[in-house]
Amino acid sequence: MRHVEAEGLRLFPVGLGTWQFGAREWGYGTTYANEVAPRIVNRSLDLGVNVVDTAELYAFGRSERIVGAALGRRRDETFLATKLLPVLPVDPVVAWRAKGSLRRLGTDRVDLYQLHWPNPIVPAARTAAALRSLLDDGVARHVGVSNYPLDRWQELERALGRPVLANQVRYSLIDRRPERDVLGWAQEHGRIVIAYSPLAQGLLSGHYGPDHLPSGLRARTAPFRPDNLAALLPLLDVLSQVAAAHNATPAQIALAWLIRRPNVVAIPGASSEEQAERNAASADIDLGAAEDEALTQASDAYLESRAQRRSRAGVAGRRLRRVFAGLRS
Repeated sequence: MRHVEAEGLRLFPVGLGTWQFGAREWGYGTTYANEVAPRIVNRSLDLGVNVVDTAELYAFGRSERIVGAALGRRRDETFLATKLLPVLPVDPVVAWRAKGSLRRLGTDRVDLYQLHWPNPIVPAARTAAALRSLLDDGVARHVGVSNYPLDRWQELERALGRPVLANQVRYSLIDRRPERDVLGWAQEHGRIVIAYSPLAQGLLSGHYGPDHLPSGLRARTAPFRPDNLAALLPLLDVLSQVAAAHNATPAQIALAWLIRRPNVVAIPGASSEEQAERNAASADIDLGAAEDEALTQASDAYLESRAQRRSRAGVAGRRLRRVFAGLRS
């Protein structure tokens, strides 16, 4: 098993995402938040996982509180990351919001403080000045971004005059946009890509299909529509075949494929200790080159079919708009 190394850090390639900790939209309930989530954190640390990612936005701060309470005396075993919602990412707002995260996390510093989204108005120089103060004051050991296109990432790093260590982006077998430019630049310059939603909210677990639709949050999203689930079946079939060869689950293979890419740390969530154990174990799966290629080709085919379906939907939409325009005239 390899680790991800950058800026003197040695990170386990599979971390723990905590969006679901305390968040009502996932429907996990209070028992999960109060009892299961802390056990997930501690079991993950037991297995060598050292990246734990949260955000002030998750459950409006409750996720940070759950993570902080769960870590307790094990804080120093963790590369602790959180995120700022950058409504106004300037001093003294950033300093004030960072202190709020520290208070909820029960710590005096975070290892990675990230801007959750780009701000379209505030200049990079002003945001960089605020982040530089956090670094100089020891509030954050490193800073990063999330959901940033490459040019905005590079612009902020130039303004900061120091490494912007990581970019946390959506990345999985069914969303490979980071491969266009973000991933290559990170690999070339010793930066890290943190892959969130690496299992596409369970889409790559093999649990769902046209005849087994999800409920709750997932049911309201386009990827879980029956037509998309049907299009995904060939990729899920390849995942299942490779999983059988490794006595693993499709989800573990999807994670193993992802972290086979240099400089990538995946941060799946977990609904149970058992799932956290399976996530961590995916780091020990050694995919062969032929298996990697088969998964990549199946992913390519799915992405091509999705693009074609979107194109057809766009044509149909334009036709409908012309019809309605004709009726109005």
